[in-house]
Amino acid sequence: MDIREIQNLIKFVAKSGATEVKLEMDDFKITIKTTTEASAAEATTTTYIQQLPSAQPAAPAIAAAPQPAAAAPQAPAAEDTSKFLVIKSPIIGTLYRKPSPDKPTFVEVGSTISKGDVVCVIEAMKLFNEIESEVSGKIVKVLVDDASPVEYDQPLFLVDPS
Repeated sequence: MDIREIQNLIKFVAKSGATEVKLEMDDFKITIKTTTEASAAEATTTTYIQQLPSAQPAAPAIAAAPQPAAAAPQAPAAEDTSKFLVIKSPIIGTLYRKPSPDKPTFVEVGSTISKGDVVCVIEAMKLFNEIESEVSGKIVKVLVDDASPVEYDQPLFLVDPS
């Protein structure tokens, strides 16, 4: 099972309203627990992935506790943001706006980007994935902070295509 299948499983469980799902296969076991507080109206998902022993001694268990997806900040008027395109996170991980700590950010508010330009990197499982823009335009708003965790399909940037 690859990371995309795990991400899709987490999304499915969160949407289904199930409180706990366990999946056990030949070489690993996944437990997804979801709790909902009615007063806070937000869900927390905890995922445990454990490598089961094969013919050799097993590696230590891997535990991941993804943070709930932060809601995108709302602009003063909904019609204002409707004309903008959104660049979303294709994976779960930690977003970095710079290629390295001593380098400038990839894009800032007001930067003009073209399709294929790198807008940020997302670290997932010690791999740094360059996130390229699928749209051309001008960056209007940056929706996430540097070195912050991001969820799959979380909005990252607002782009004015005009």
